[in-house]
Amino acid sequence: MSKIAVCFPGIGYHCDKPLLYYSRNIACELGYKNYINISYSYNAGNIRGNNEKMKEAYEALFLQAEAGLADISWSEYDDVLFISKSIGTIIAASYAKKYGLKCARHILYTPLAQTYLFAPDYAIAFIGTADPWSDTDEIIRLSNANHIPLTVYDGCNHSLECSNTLKNLENLKDILQRTMDFCDRRPELKQESAYVATER
Repeated sequence: MSKIAVCFPGIGYHCDKPLLYYSRNIACELGYKNYINISYSYNAGNIRGNNEKMKEAYEALFLQAEAGLADISWSEYDDVLFISKSIGTIIAASYAKKYGLKCARHILYTPLAQTYLFAPDYAIAFIGTADPWSDTDEIIRLSNANHIPLTVYDGCNHSLECSNTLKNLENLKDILQRTMDFCDRRPELKQESAYVATER
């Protein structure tokens, strides 16, 4: 089976930060020898809470991601895995929809509400209750509506971290175990369970 994994980072959360770095290692261990780290930049200042700036950022970053993947022949791969963070979750989901990658699976780290406009069929998601970029209740509702299993981490921010380093390591291990379990299986149907609230 021919596998490929693609990492779509956030604006300030690059591919060598913990969630993406370790998930890349997990993907490689599970046979995703072809791995692409998307690189993009956007320097228009803070976009949080500004819908117009968010739209501009998304459009600019999508074009950069599209260029970075222009040489990929998706039909050569039996297994496509998209790992994304923050605004990267919107880019990954919309890219899969635009290019008809219905079999692509998605790992959504701290997805934004706009991600669910593109409703990936095979996905797992993670969010923190102290994430300033997202309304946790809204993300839970959207995950439920789209049958996307969501794990919620109490008191964690947009990096899925809190003020306790040891707790962060504990949470990271849990996130990566769930990531590995998802990568290691091939769901044939949209999943029925919606979310798991994780109290830490």
